[in-house]
Amino acid sequence: MTDPTLAAPALRTASFLTAETERGIAPRFWTTAALAQPREKILRATMTATAHGVYEAFIDGQPITQSVLNPGWTSYEWRLAYQTYDVTDLMRGGTNEETRVDVVLGNGWYRGDLGFASANANYGDEICVAAVVDITFRDGSAQSIATDAQWTAEESMTTRNSLYNGQTIDARLRGAGRPLQVRATDIDRSTLFAQTAPPVLRHERLRPVNIWTSPSGRTLVDFGQNLVGWIRFDIQGDAGSVITIRHAEVLENGELGIRPLRGAEATDVFILSGQVDSFEPTMTFHGFRYAEIDGWPGELTTESIEAVVVHSDMRRTGQFACSEPLVNQLVHNSVWGQKGNFLSVPTDCPQRDERLGWTGDLAAYAASASFQFDTAGFLDNWLQDLLAETTHASGAIVPLVIPDVLKYANFPEGFTIPWHRATAVWGDAAVWVPQALWQAYGDPARLADHYPAMVLHLESIEQDISPTGLWSLGNQLGDWLDPDAPPDDPGAAKADPSVVATACLYRSASFAAEAARILGKPDDADRWRRLADRTRSAFNTHYVVRGRVQSDCATVYALAITFDLLDAEDRVLAGDRLAEIVRASGYRVTTGFAGTPFVTWALSETGHVEDAYRLLLEKESPSWLYPVTMGATTIWERWDSMLPDGTVNTGEMTSFNHYALGAVVDWVYQVVGGIRPAAPGYARVRIEPVPGPGITWAETSVESPAGRVACAWRINETDETFTLNVSLPSGLPAEVALPDGQLIAVDGGDHTYTSRIS
Repeated sequence: MTDPTLAAPALRTASFLTAETERGIAPRFWTTAALAQPREKILRATMTATAHGVYEAFIDGQPITQSVLNPGWTSYEWRLAYQTYDVTDLMRGGTNEETRVDVVLGNGWYRGDLGFASANANYGDEICVAAVVDITFRDGSAQSIATDAQWTAEESMTTRNSLYNGQTIDARLRGAGRPLQVRATDIDRSTLFAQTAPPVLRHERLRPVNIWTSPSGRTLVDFGQNLVGWIRFDIQGDAGSVITIRHAEVLENGELGIRPLRGAEATDVFILSGQVDSFEPTMTFHGFRYAEIDGWPGELTTESIEAVVVHSDMRRTGQFACSEPLVNQLVHNSVWGQKGNFLSVPTDCPQRDERLGWTGDLAAYAASASFQFDTAGFLDNWLQDLLAETTHASGAIVPLVIPDVLKYANFPEGFTIPWHRATAVWGDAAVWVPQALWQAYGDPARLADHYPAMVLHLESIEQDISPTGLWSLGNQLGDWLDPDAPPDDPGAAKADPSVVATACLYRSASFAAEAARILGKPDDADRWRRLADRTRSAFNTHYVVRGRVQSDCATVYALAITFDLLDAEDRVLAGDRLAEIVRASGYRVTTGFAGTPFVTWALSETGHVEDAYRLLLEKESPSWLYPVTMGATTIWERWDSMLPDGTVNTGEMTSFNHYALGAVVDWVYQVVGGIRPAAPGYARVRIEPVPGPGITWAETSVESPAGRVACAWRINETDETFTLNVSLPSGLPAEVALPDGQLIAVDGGDHTYTSRIS
């Protein structure tokens, strides 16, 4: 039998430690060890650690890493990441012959009472941590300091920690925590793997832009940006004094708008020691722009506190700017929505009692995300969890959330979610997210890793395909959050759920066939091509009559056109009908999660560029720019999360940081901006900006695997000439398409073109 410790050889000598204590208290485990040789003889030292929970580790009082919320959130039953840090400088920097190693353990996602509707979903009742410091001396000898039952445990300064509810830090307990009984436990060590996903780090630090007193007399702070993270400060006050900070994304009636948080308290409490205290609640996180601060000693100024922005480490790759400031703000909002929700896993929202990896949100947004940031490692890790969860799920169904902690939920009687049937858009994340990564990065090894989940998803749909070849059986969420749906029934969309599902099946089967061909699986490629062809035929036979698609709304036309489901004549008629619908709506958005990423694409690809631009630039609700006019700094969950009178939408789901509906920026980058991958990983590019009314110039760039690709265009409004500047990495083949129909092949370099607007 294989030794399970081989999954994490550095941790083979380390015990997993736990301590019996109140649920909210974060225990501190520590030991001191005499060094086998003087510190100056240390050649190299590393520390490896992981936890069921989240941990913070220190050597001689210094943190071993700048990353936070380690080891992050994965499908713990099958995949638990461990981290290895270079601590050579810390070990060499001490001044005595002993070293002290401390590890503080919090609840994190493992015992986080996660979910919604009081689900209180947890992976287990017991949290634990393991760590080992491995030291190599210059003479080749080695020493290890590993967690075992001989370590000491005590209460840390953290007496309450919850991702949803917040953290309490009592500075009076510094170095004086109550002793705790240490107990060695164990986990299934075969779940351990070396972390490949980017770590969660502190990024920007924002000072308040305003501090004032609310109508009820409370002190409110505005950081000017809806963000994810926490508030940090240094303070001195009377011992035992309490500072309480509540967080929220919006104000309502002049007070902190906490109703959208639902059950999440989002409250941090700090108890002063009487000395100078530094407070930073690193075992929680909040989605907020505003804070309410109670108990601050003395005057609170903009220099007193700062908001720390926290998210997974991702390199910014895409940039965009244009002549319309509201569109620039929309792109800004998309970028900040991604930063806030790409924290260990891609979540739906970062503030209320949810914060889950909903598959449908990412299916809609993955292409946009992978232009804005380098998501290759981040989303690969999430897709590995998707494969693990789907493999072990009943019927091999892609769960609606990844990691699927909701299988442990204690929902109230009568509360149901369609867990056990394949779901279009949401389940299609198993195919669409790898498709977005393939287009962005062109990595065949990762495509091969992601292919098995595509197979499981498509096979799980087969039971729900009717004899007519339509995906019309089972449960569907359809065009979720259609703006015409009532606030209390977000699934009541205009689009027929079976039309949506069948269109999605065609797209997924088509890319699975392409993936199988790329990976050298001809039999699979034939299988999925036959499924795609059969689905396309059934869609046209049962849902299309002379270009009219069943349920006759924007979403069904957007999907049918963009997924290439229609024959040439029907495609023209469907494009014309979509344009009619968009005009009839006064260019207000009429699509939900399923249709929104594709409606502008469908318009511009069928020759209705002016309608696409007018749809993008509309300011009345529902529209992309309405939230911008209302001061949004991230993408909202609902088109009208805040009503024109400044009150919050009455729906139970009213997040102000929810990236899915921002998926239109994919069209902005590629059509308005003009940079499109013509081959996976930008091995070839197509430069094709399509100008339209309301925008007179745009500048776009992307740091692609092939190098930096940039283009900038401008219209001279006097003579309607179009000028385009293109910058390409040396040797990169590209096709430049100008508005007057010219097609120019180039091979790297910098180029300038002029054209007439056709």
